[in-house]
Amino acid sequence: MAIHNELGKLGEDAAVAYLMQNDYIICHRNWRKGHLELDIIATKDDELIVVEVKTRRNTIFMQPEEAVNTLKIRRTVRAANAYIKDYQIDAPVRFDIITVVGKKDNFKINHIKEAFFPPLQ
Repeated sequence: MAIHNELGKLGEDAAVAYLMQNDYIICHRNWRKGHLELDIIATKDDELIVVEVKTRRNTIFMQPEEAVNTLKIRRTVRAANAYIKDYQIDAPVRFDIITVVGKKDNFKINHIKEAFFPPLQ
């Protein structure tokens, strides 16, 4: 596994642990349908939470959440719509970003709730 892929997996593991410690129920990790992909799907307080995880060793070049651009938002919303349709979910949906910065066993986690809303088009 490439080093950046390994870091991403560790970051996602840390994000899942953080969510579970905060009473989120993890429904799926790395859910895929065709080319669509969601990092984490969770529930809490009768709400479906779609979480995009961004892991970086440092923030020298940019903040991790800055990588969630308009194209990424559109793809995430499209994937969330497919997920909701497949599982026939009738609940409010929230889109969060969790940033994970650092190295294994020394990650700094930032949970950005309602990080973005589905675009109108």
